[in-house]
Amino acid sequence: MNILMLNWRDPKNPKSGGAEYVTHEHCKAWVKAGHNVVWFTSKFDGCKDEETIEGVKFIRRGNSVTVYALAPFHYLFSKEKFDLVIDQIHGLPFFTPLYVRKPKIALIHEVAKEIWDYMYPFPINKIGKFIEPFYFNLYKNVKFWTDSNSTIDDLEEAGIKRKNCTAINCPISNKILKSISKKEEKFTLIFVSRVVKMKGIEEVIRSFFYILRNHKDSQLWIVGDGEKSYVEELKDTMRSFSISPKVKFFGKVNEKKKIELLRKAHLLLHASVKEGWGLVVIEAASQTTPAVVYNVAGLKDSVKNGKTGIVLKENTAKEMAENALELFKDRRKYREFQNNCLKWAESLTWEKATKQSLDLINKVYAKKI
Repeated sequence: MNILMLNWRDPKNPKSGGAEYVTHEHCKAWVKAGHNVVWFTSKFDGCKDEETIEGVKFIRRGNSVTVYALAPFHYLFSKEKFDLVIDQIHGLPFFTPLYVRKPKIALIHEVAKEIWDYMYPFPINKIGKFIEPFYFNLYKNVKFWTDSNSTIDDLEEAGIKRKNCTAINCPISNKILKSISKKEEKFTLIFVSRVVKMKGIEEVIRSFFYILRNHKDSQLWIVGDGEKSYVEELKDTMRSFSISPKVKFFGKVNEKKKIELLRKAHLLLHASVKEGWGLVVIEAASQTTPAVVYNVAGLKDSVKNGKTGIVLKENTAKEMAENALELFKDRRKYREFQNNCLKWAESLTWEKATKQSLDLINKVYAKKI
């Protein structure tokens, strides 16, 4: 079948993240299964207007805002006639129920809700939160695909019937270790994500401040980039805490370097407001690095609490620090968690995930669900 993927970004976009990586993996599998996939998305500096990457055709038009207005025109006037449309929602949907009469799927990684307040200034945040319930009502008869059961809970709360939702957990593509890795001599904590407020980097820094008060031979690695002004603000905060010498900013690194750092660190700290899944948690697990995370959607799904990491009872920096120190000092428990991490990462395969997504698109196309 001819499949149209609508998404505001693509894997080559400098601002792309786990959502684009995961989506591309599924699209590649569909192409291998004999389907044709076109990904309609926004432009970025230096991009090609059109190109094919591993069998998936990318068409770039407009920017991250205007792409939503241009998508209906591409669908309605394209020479290619599509059999199935996948409407990927990142805060805003492409409003496909208004113009697509063919089978469609809404692909959503998280229900935004409070994310609007972290990512957008007034009054955009208020407008986003206001219209969100209305567009979910528009999608009440559309099949939803998401990453975790937590997001299904949020969708149900938003008025989407649970029977219309499918969760497909996200695997990883990096090599999974066969045995426990050698760690840094110092107690090493790592944060891997875009350096933005909603990802909880400020909470992680505060947590590290508490950790240093109890374990001076510690260090924090921050892997990922963000707006220069915000990064400088974080550095000012660290200077005020007198912890700057113990923190290293790596910025954005390639996949090989990211995995190397995850392998050497003792624990991953993640304090995001919300995630669709928590792909970096699985990447860390594949390198025998347990995670200590806030009890939020996505993170509580990607961590097996008490087995591959700790999902906090209270989402506070102090609670995170106390749990991280306790786990690190209990060598037997820590080793047990490391072994469980490998088993968890090995259980999540692309073969399984893409089989689930192929089954979903075929059933929606055939109108069997």
